[in-house]
Amino acid sequence: MEDVSSDENKNSIFHSMFHYLGVASRKLDALGVEARGIERIEPYERSTNRTKLLISVMGLWLSACGGLSSMSSFYLGPLLFGLGLKNTMIAGTVGQILGCAIAAYCSLMGPRSGCRQMVSARFLFGWWFVKLVAFVSIIGVMGWSVVNCVVGGQILAALSNEKIPVWAGIIIIAGISLVVAIGGIKQLLKVETFLSLPVNFAFLLLYVVASKKFSYLTLEDAITDPATIKGNWLSFFSLCYSITSTWGSIASDYYIIFPENTPDLEVYTITFIGIAVPTTFVGVAGLLIGNVALTYQPWGDAYEKLGMGGLLNEAFKPWGGGGKFLLILIFLSLISNNILNTYSAAFGVQLAGRFLARIPRWFWAFVLTAIYLVCALVGRDQFATILGNFLPMVGYWISMYFIILLEENTIFRTDRFKYLFKFEFPATEEQEVEKERSYGTSELRRNQHYNFKIWNDYDKLTRGLAATASFIIGATGAAVGMSQTYWIGPIATRIGGEYGGDIAMWLCMGFSGIVYPGLRYWELKKFGR
Repeated sequence: MEDVSSDENKNSIFHSMFHYLGVASRKLDALGVEARGIERIEPYERSTNRTKLLISVMGLWLSACGGLSSMSSFYLGPLLFGLGLKNTMIAGTVGQILGCAIAAYCSLMGPRSGCRQMVSARFLFGWWFVKLVAFVSIIGVMGWSVVNCVVGGQILAALSNEKIPVWAGIIIIAGISLVVAIGGIKQLLKVETFLSLPVNFAFLLLYVVASKKFSYLTLEDAITDPATIKGNWLSFFSLCYSITSTWGSIASDYYIIFPENTPDLEVYTITFIGIAVPTTFVGVAGLLIGNVALTYQPWGDAYEKLGMGGLLNEAFKPWGGGGKFLLILIFLSLISNNILNTYSAAFGVQLAGRFLARIPRWFWAFVLTAIYLVCALVGRDQFATILGNFLPMVGYWISMYFIILLEENTIFRTDRFKYLFKFEFPATEEQEVEKERSYGTSELRRNQHYNFKIWNDYDKLTRGLAATASFIIGATGAAVGMSQTYWIGPIATRIGGEYGGDIAMWLCMGFSGIVYPGLRYWELKKFGR
């Protein structure tokens, strides 16, 4: 009897909780807040004004990528890795452009599927194992949120001569980001587009004011050992690659309201250019300012005292109040980036289980904000360590996800292997006729190789054994090729002198890419899905 009573009490508690959450969701929905969670956006629900959508998403990328979140990694080339202007420029720009190509490819799944990036990953990793990938994705975007908050806190502290403490700035960034992220994708796109022009204009003027000190630029590396220079170059390359490739874990989230017949080339191009141009724009500024700080003592001292915020404040100092106003505009770019992180991470939590999916997205936005807020407050004094050691690891997993997605699309999601997907495409005559009618009229031929209608069907989705095994094998490549403070792999030590050289992104991608085709063919032959 006690057990029955206990179960009844638990059910009563859950029922009450969902009741109040439902009431709150309805009230928020009346205010225009997006109530939808991880559910697929059906073709008939999507916008038909593709031009307007393209303009909005371009504004989103300009705002989110053309800010301090991107810049904060580039200045570590000279200030943390000790590389001169030539080496940082080559490693930084080539690395981030390669990352853009990865993210742009991942974005193609948005219009095709109408599903969030991690929801469409179910077609690779299956119902259970996708939860692991979603968890890694959450860690990645929340890591960037921590970075944004700390930089924002440093900026406000520098602007106020430390009258506003760093912790207060962290809370302000998190609070504003949460409010916009709760609103949903339509409000998000409007805010991001609105912020893109003033933020990028402020960065343009940063070039102008900082140019007065460009006479202090040096091409020479701060370190002299050739092996260490080589290793640091590779590690900085990996860091810059992770800046843009990380977008691959959420890129398609912002294309799910696009018409399903939107050309792949159009989506790829707008994403690649949308990420690459603003990232390069602010990244080069970061390289130049960081390089000047190596030899110009006032800038170097400002960096030592208040990090990136202090360095930027010092750069704008010649313009007095006008410079402070421009720095406030740049401050807004951190909010732009955090909005996307908070919005997309909530869907990853909903993927963890049916129970969690029943809890509204806006609630998880609150929870995730609280988590990264605490992490930012605790780690605010170790910012460079967090950024230099943690974020490159994000690039490792997205490299494995990309190569698995690429091989799935180009090898198995073709006419040649379509017969193997027995559960996803049952071969009865009636179903074949219905499938042909559906796909032939409203979807491009590429979509015939996925049945996105089964996105939430446990019995028809792949088991994910091949992708998961490839992911784990790829992780061994990361382990032997990574070069971080806490671990330098045996291969990394052979190519980078004292600190090693990070080539984990190449090894993990290679390991996963080699084993996946064979494992996936075995999985399809054995299980038919």
